[in-house]
Amino acid sequence: MGIGEIFTMFFLRPMLNALLWLYSTLGNQFWLAIIVFTILIRVLMTPLMLPQQRAAKKMQDLQPQLKELQKKYGKDRETLAKEQMKLYKEGGASPFSGCLPTLVQFPIWIGLWQSINQALGHQPLQLLGLSQNMYGPLRQMISADVPLNRFFLGMDLSVEPSVLGGLTYLLPILVAFTMWLQSKMMATPAGGDPQSASMNQSMTVMMPLMFGFFSLNFSTGLSLYFVVSNVIGIITQGFISGWKGLLFWKGMRLGSLGGLLGGPRPAQSSAGDSRARTGRGESGSTSATSEAAESKVGGTESGVQRKKKRRRKR
Repeated sequence: MGIGEIFTMFFLRPMLNALLWLYSTLGNQFWLAIIVFTILIRVLMTPLMLPQQRAAKKMQDLQPQLKELQKKYGKDRETLAKEQMKLYKEGGASPFSGCLPTLVQFPIWIGLWQSINQALGHQPLQLLGLSQNMYGPLRQMISADVPLNRFFLGMDLSVEPSVLGGLTYLLPILVAFTMWLQSKMMATPAGGDPQSASMNQSMTVMMPLMFGFFSLNFSTGLSLYFVVSNVIGIITQGFISGWKGLLFWKGMRLGSLGGLLGGPRPAQSSAGDSRARTGRGESGSTSATSEAAESKVGGTESGVQRKKKRRRKR
C-alpha cells in the first residue's frame, strides 16, 4: 500500500464523507457544511491547539524574567541560552510548542482541498471519482443530490479566487488578516534580543501573507475553512490571554504616517524658528551697532561745528 492509498483511506475518504453527510443534513448547503466541519475539526484538534495557546500565554508572562537574563548575560550567548532554557522548563513554557499543531494540520488542509474538489465536481470524471470514494450507505442517501450545490453568495466554492475575480479576492485578504491577528495575539515580546524580535516580526507577517497567497490559488471553499478556523482561534486565544491583541491599531504611530503623507514636522519647524530668532537677533544687534556708529559720527560732526563757531567769534 503506497502513501497515496494510505492518505486516501485515512484522510480523504473520511473527510469527504463527513462533508457529504453534513451537506445532506444541513439543507443541501455546502458552505454551511464547511463551517460546521471546521468547528468539528477545531474541537478534535483542541488537545493539540490548547497547549499551544497556553504556552503562548506562559511565554508572555515570562518576559520580565527574560529581559533580566538578557541584561545579565547579554554578552555571553551560551550562558544566556542555558539560563533561558532553564527558565522555560521552570515556567512550563516552550518556544517550540506551536510546531506540532501546524504540522498535524497540513494533511487536513490537503485532504479538505481534495475533498472539496471531489464533492463539488460536476464533470463526468469528477463524478466518477466521487462515487468511488463514497461510503455505501451515504452513496444511496446523496446520489439524488449530485451534482451538489456549490455556490455561496454567488461564489463557486470549487473555483479559485484568482479565476473568479471580483469580490472573491476578499477571501484571501480575510485569510491573511485573521491569521495575522491570531499570530499577533499569540506573539511574545523578544525580551530585548534584536535578533529574536526581528524573527518574531518576520514570522508574524510572512506566514499570513503566505497563506493569503495560497488561498488565492486554491478553491474558495478552502479559504472559507481558513477564515472560520482563524476566527475560532482568535476567540479561544482571547479567553486565554486576553483581548488586548485585538487593539492592533494602538501600536501604530500616526505621527509617522502623517510625516509620510506630507504633514508638518515639528522638529524641523522648531529648528527653523530658532534659526529665525537667531537671524532676527543678529539683525537687531547689527542695526544697533550701526545706530551707535551713526550717533558717534553725528557727535563728532557737531563738535567740529562748535569749534568753527568759536573761531569766528574770536
